[in-house]
Order: sequence, then structure tokens, then C-alpha cells
Amino acid sequence: MRAPLTWKAGGLLLGAVFFAAVLLVKPIGVSTQFVIFDGILWDAVSPSVVTESTEAKSGYTSTNAYLAKSGGKYAKNVENPLNYSFVFVLALIGGAALSARLRGGVEKAEKTMPAVWRANFGDEPWKRYVAAFLAGFVVLYGARMAGGCTSGHMMSGMMQTAVSGFIFAAGAFAAGIPTALVLFRKES
Repeated sequence: MRAPLTWKAGGLLLGAVFFAAVLLVKPIGVSTQFVIFDGILWDAVSPSVVTESTEAKSGYTSTNAYLAKSGGKYAKNVENPLNYSFVFVLALIGGAALSARLRGGVEKAEKTMPAVWRANFGDEPWKRYVAAFLAGFVVLYGARMAGGCTSGHMMSGMMQTAVSGFIFAAGAFAAGIPTALVLFRKES
């Protein structure tokens, strides 16, 4: 298996991708696409959730206040999901899979449970799945409360020198580092 990129090479590549995205399209953000995906599923079950509207700026509105906000922009994205942001999220998933494949795959044991998790919490997969779900839920919930996500606030925000991006990054590291030190005392 080939080793991953060094942090320097990875950082430079990530910076280049973010710069290209801002230069060519718009800043990168991901968490809103979870809401759009929820809306797509909801609209598939109940087609009246998103409707065309001559009054909305985007041409669409929704019975859901969140999807209707910003002139129906989110409702339009639910109705027409093949837009830059949604395709970008799908490309993230595809890119991660391609990267893992090009590196020679991911070891089966590592797919189920990283070695550092196993060293600290044992071999029971259900603990890992519950912890991953809860952690993901807390991060996504917090991101939506803050009106953005880690990539939108921290990465894109800092790249655009937004004060909120630097504050968010400081808060994320101030919470994340002590949490990791407490949870993962044993090394793999």
C-alpha cells in the first residue's frame, strides 16, 4: 500500500483546490447539501414540498420555511439537484474512493475500525458506529446552528480572511485537541 501524501503536499493541494473553486465558481461549503438531500428525499415522497412560484426570486418555493428561505434558493436546489454544490459533494465521495483505490485500498481492519480506536475502546464495531453517528450529528447540528459548516466557516472563511472563519477554527481546535487527548490516550 502506498503511503498517503505528506501533510505539506496535501496542504498545498487542498489550498490549490480551494483557490481554484473560489476563483472559478464560489467558496466551498458542504453541510447545506445534507439539507438539500433531505429535501430531495422528502420531495420524492411528498411532491408538494417544493412548488414553482412566480413570486420567489429563484422561481421555486416550499412549504418548509428553511427550504423557502433566500428567495427559494434551497427549494430550487431540491427541485434541480444537479447543481455545482450537490455535484461537488458527490465528487468528494467519489474522489475519496478513488484516492483510497489508487493508494492500494484500505486494510479491512482499518475500514471497520481504526487501530487507535481499537486500542482505546476495544473491538466492538457497534461502539464505533454509535460514536461516529453521534459525533457526526453533533458537528452537523452545530454547523447548521452557526449557519455553515467546517469547510464553509473554517476553510473557505479563513481563505477569504473572514474573522468568523478564524474564530471558528480556533474554537474547533480548542475543543477538538483536548477531546482527542482525553478520548485517545493510548496510541495504536
